Amino acid sequence: MITELRHFFERHGFYVCSRLADKLGMRATNVRLFFIYISFVTAGLGFGLYLTMAFVIRLKDLIRGKRSSVFDL
Repeated sequence: MITELRHFFERHGFYVCSRLADKLGMRATNVRLFFIYISFVTAGLGFGLYLTMAFVIRLKDLIRGKRSSVFDL
């Protein structure tokens, strides 16, 4: 059952890449590799943005001193 499901998705999923490659006049393997590389790049950009924002927030907390109570004004 699992192999039938896998073959179904491979047959229909790869058909999208094959048809797009035919329209663009490219090889289907190059289109598949492009989609794989783009997925890694977009995941990496999100993670890099997360780390940058965490660094900026941490830096802001270090620069701006926190007050322990209202009476420290």
